[in-house]
Amino acid sequence: MAAASNEEANYNLASNPKSSDIVRPVIANFPPSLWDDRFTSFDMDIQLSSMYAEEIKVLKEEARNMLTSVDIKLSEKLVLIDTIERLGLSYHFENEIQEQLTLAFNGHLKLELDENNDLFITSLQFRLLRQHALDAPSSIFKRFTENKNGEFKKALCTEIEGVLSLYEATYLRRQGEEILDKAFSFSKAYLESVAPNLPELPLKKQVLHALDQSLHRGTPRVESRRFISLYEEVESKNESLLRLAKLDFNLLQMLHKNELSELTRWWKEMDLISKLSYARDRVVECYFWALGVYHEPQYSSARVMLAKTIAIISVIDDTYDTYGTIEELKVFTDAIQKWDIREIDRLPDYMKICYRVVLDLYEAFDAELSPKGRSFAVHYAREAMKEIVTSYYVEAKWFVEGDHLPLFDEYMSQAEITAGAYFLTITAYLGMDNATIEVFDWLLAKPNILKTCNVVVRIIDDVATYEDEKKRGQVATGIDCYMKEHGVSKQVAIQCLQEIVEVRWKDLNEGILDNSVSMEIRMRVFNWARVAEITYKRKQDGYTYPEKGLKPHVVALLLQSFEI
Repeated sequence: MAAASNEEANYNLASNPKSSDIVRPVIANFPPSLWDDRFTSFDMDIQLSSMYAEEIKVLKEEARNMLTSVDIKLSEKLVLIDTIERLGLSYHFENEIQEQLTLAFNGHLKLELDENNDLFITSLQFRLLRQHALDAPSSIFKRFTENKNGEFKKALCTEIEGVLSLYEATYLRRQGEEILDKAFSFSKAYLESVAPNLPELPLKKQVLHALDQSLHRGTPRVESRRFISLYEEVESKNESLLRLAKLDFNLLQMLHKNELSELTRWWKEMDLISKLSYARDRVVECYFWALGVYHEPQYSSARVMLAKTIAIISVIDDTYDTYGTIEELKVFTDAIQKWDIREIDRLPDYMKICYRVVLDLYEAFDAELSPKGRSFAVHYAREAMKEIVTSYYVEAKWFVEGDHLPLFDEYMSQAEITAGAYFLTITAYLGMDNATIEVFDWLLAKPNILKTCNVVVRIIDDVATYEDEKKRGQVATGIDCYMKEHGVSKQVAIQCLQEIVEVRWKDLNEGILDNSVSMEIRMRVFNWARVAEITYKRKQDGYTYPEKGLKPHVVALLLQSFEI
């Protein structure tokens, strides 16, 4: 439903009979949900899903045989692995893929020493190895440069597919890899120059999409949905892999729609938005975020837990940003720290609703996880909730105090927490059976990959939401803090912050190599940066205004299936 007017909101929500005397922030009047009851009802077609599963089983064996065949050259196998991953099928073959890439990395087949490998294969090999935490050296690109300055050879400009492969590979670069910085500039400039004149073939679509969204920073499920459609147009496509990808996508989509149906019914039964009409009604977009973190079937219950938590923290965020007074927020913050239902009597009526929902949600998590011996995970998640709410309160005080504009580093010390990557990663681990106490302790120590992800998410969010926040009277935004501290204009501040983001993406790539926890665990952190990338694309707030951003992706992933 649409947000209520200011007068209605005060009348409906404030517990004080003299609510008109309460001075509140400017209520945002967020757009209503785009989806109504679109996802509430879904009946799983058991017969169809069983048919899909049976055929998938057969086609998987065909693909596995290709992956493990000794009769296929490694260069061809790299293309096969890349195709399988782009089609969204890699979760079926994780062990086989890792084994093949480890062989390549260890040089058993000496691919890296083969001077006959062209730019396409060299770049593909480099990207695949680094994606799988195998630290391929950037020096393998030296032979494609031609002078002391390390400029790439002009002759390479005849190899469009090779340059495109190089371009995608450069997104795996880390700090200090000058050759890859030059490779990025070279490949980007070349692809931008030739893209308009390419014939209308799959290659042109690939080039244009890569320039808009790199594969490495893209959300895997979104990228595979797009690639399946593109692969269908490729003349040399493997029909068996294509059919497997379509069947697998449709079968997974059924599971996702079933989860979303459960989630939207839960949301509708709580009826939070009619009671707290200042908040954003974005439960479908919350589920999309959870899909961005993990879409594979084994994470089904974890995904629902995560989506529910995102929906609730979104309401809490709006409470701190757009409705609560500083006095009310102080009481709510204190109540969250105490985590005791008896604290509810201290809260205004509208906050009682929110507080009870939070406690009930975590109690439900504990009831679900306790029989599995995972109550410890709920403890960590609860502590993370306390931390993020405390930082929400600090930011709310900055807003009220107005004249206090913190230094950028002081701002980021809180903003990195309120960006939510840490809080939501903890939550993402709730339903992951291999997220042990040691994994939670690793995250609690705030490893570099997490700190870096927080910076990326925070700045991308700040740049996209800046204009809206200024309209609501926010003064302590990241951009404002940077402008004041460095004495620069808004445009310069935004440019500098975007440069910080680019550096931090390189640090995220470094974090992929940290083997103190499994790759499965590390990638949940990395995927939050990917979710931010797609949500705030083109400096637009695609969460608050999904019509601008997330709507086409929700439609593609949850409403459009492939014809079989």
